[in-house]
Amino acid sequence: MAADESPNPALTRLERVAISMGRLVNERPALKRLQQRYLFAVTRTWIRPAIAQRVYVSGLDPLLKLDPPGGIVLSANHRSFFDMYVVMLALSIEPPDWLQRMYFPVRANFFYEHPLGLAVNGLIGGGVMYPPIFRDRGRAALNKDAIDRVVKCLDQRGSIVGVHPEGTRGKGPDPYELLPAQPGVGQIVLHARPTVIPIFINGLPNSLGRGISDTWRKNARREHPTIICIGAPLDYSEYTTKKPRAALYKRCADKMLAASATLAEHERELRAACARGDIDDDDRGWLTNRGRD
Repeated sequence: MAADESPNPALTRLERVAISMGRLVNERPALKRLQQRYLFAVTRTWIRPAIAQRVYVSGLDPLLKLDPPGGIVLSANHRSFFDMYVVMLALSIEPPDWLQRMYFPVRANFFYEHPLGLAVNGLIGGGVMYPPIFRDRGRAALNKDAIDRVVKCLDQRGSIVGVHPEGTRGKGPDPYELLPAQPGVGQIVLHARPTVIPIFINGLPNSLGRGISDTWRKNARREHPTIICIGAPLDYSEYTTKKPRAALYKRCADKMLAASATLAEHERELRAACARGDIDDDDRGWLTNRGRD
């Protein structure tokens, strides 16, 4: 589907502007390259000192050494507004050659329906939170269009798509209690056939100010670590020989979420090790120790 073609079920003026800008930036190769430069030169520059000091990543080196034939889907649990920003930071310090274009589908109700959301997406992410997913069932055609666009992006090597199988943030008191998976991510995967990388992330608040202040507290690595566990590529081949349908998409999404849940056990172990002081400050898992070689 061309960048200027889309179903248009009674969008507001702001929504039309936001979607048009998103397509312009993310579907024009020259502007997408400028976006990548912005993310590396501006966004990474302030995110790294703001949080990297207390971010520990397990499994990053095997991911960076991958040689994927096509696009990659990063499939993570969803606890904070900033989950994917920190995952992006981990990838961008020593970027592999396949990290060329990033896309983060996002709920439209803030980033595409509110002026502040549009500003945040543009200023912090260069518009990388794209395409929007609408909650209103009357806009199902827009969501189908968004999935088609993501599938098309994943046809190209160098495309990275960050998704949350849960579809929305977990707001309960237990960060290890995940919400049910939604079928949309399974639909993307079974149509695009990308490399799927499961991720579990924990330790980020929803307040940007608190996230920054936690970084500079005494004993931040022991008491307030943000831990990212990255798994091996997910084998979902059992679903690729069957006829695509909603129930199959859901089973694939369930498997993606289950892989993140499995990584949560490793995250618990690392968190306990941080609390005990068993992980040395020179450990390469801390993001501040990356990119020094």
